[in-house]
Amino acid sequence: MSSILRGNRDLIRSINRSNLLNAIKTQGEISRAALAHMTGLSPATVTAITGQLIQEGLVFEKATGDSTGGRPPIMLALNPRGGFVIGIKLMEGHAIGALTDLNATILAKDTIDLADKQVETSVNVLGKLVSRLVHSSGVRKKQLLGVGIGLAGVVDFTHGIVRQNPFFGWRNIQLGDLLETRLQVPVFIDNDVNTLTLSEKWINRGQPEDNFIVITVGRGIGMGIVINGQIYRGKAGGAGELGHTVVDPNGPLCDCGRRGCLESLVSDRALVAEARQVVSAGISDLDDLVRLANGGQVEAVGVLTRAGVLLGRQIANLVNVLDPKLIIISGEGTRMGEVFFSAVRTAFHDFVMTGLAEDTEIRVNSWGDDIWALGAASLVIAEIFKSPVQKEEGTNKSSK
Repeated sequence: MSSILRGNRDLIRSINRSNLLNAIKTQGEISRAALAHMTGLSPATVTAITGQLIQEGLVFEKATGDSTGGRPPIMLALNPRGGFVIGIKLMEGHAIGALTDLNATILAKDTIDLADKQVETSVNVLGKLVSRLVHSSGVRKKQLLGVGIGLAGVVDFTHGIVRQNPFFGWRNIQLGDLLETRLQVPVFIDNDVNTLTLSEKWINRGQPEDNFIVITVGRGIGMGIVINGQIYRGKAGGAGELGHTVVDPNGPLCDCGRRGCLESLVSDRALVAEARQVVSAGISDLDDLVRLANGGQVEAVGVLTRAGVLLGRQIANLVNVLDPKLIIISGEGTRMGEVFFSAVRTAFHDFVMTGLAEDTEIRVNSWGDDIWALGAASLVIAEIFKSPVQKEEGTNKSSK
């Protein structure tokens, strides 16, 4: 048999396996006969592949289903404890981690401090965090299917390289390889907002929309893009740097070195800095600004309203270009409240092209500390369920 023919057969079997695994995950419980009908695969193929999935522990047999007159069917379901993953959000000064099952249920979580911004220090600290999570969860290390890392900046997901990180000052760091050597498990790294976006697809049975955008507001302004059900990262992981679109060339200096970026005007730090100049009452942090604005303090309302207009205008521009079905706003900045988001929605409708706003939803998702770690965990969960065709196109780490 030629290697090409054998390779094609292996690929087809891998695709069939992926299709069956995803169908079982989506349906919750399903019989082999229903799987064959849904996927178009022969009963023999379904039986052979699901048998392998059961042996691997990813799928298990449940109680029999309803009978239509013959022998009651045995139902198959995803085994959430068939493997475990760890997600970590790497931030300035510390990292937040969570160990989850395949349903993204958190079994253990932890936070660890970073002594400095050196790569070697970060790798060692992340290794300690993984060990602590495995130990506290009671999971055996061999059950760990992988570790996902989310961090700010330009990240080449395909090759596991941090091209640029604004907080650590890293450039072209092969963080994926360094961590895989340390941890001895597969490691996937991505921009933190991309991980958050992936979680919208893979957690809680996935995001039903195939075209949507996630925007995070907080320490920075980030964006994740899903087009036709697939996350769009750009040629080297740089897609989605919404915070560094210039809205005022004469504006304040941004961390990236340019002036007037959206982030320099709408991020938490930018709003607090502006409020300290124009609000008569004392401002120590964003919570003070929000509290005053909610109480009707005119200058505080003005600060949040101006910021909301800027973000709403940029969202309108995104819809004019990409025409997504859904815009999700998340991150620490969601606590800015109705004053800010009312201005966002008003500006969006003022600047979006006629006909595009009617069927576009803007949704504000509540935010908590766990969401970033869950997003990073979804990197690994997504790889488990990803089609081998997509893996060939997007996760070849062999060439650097």
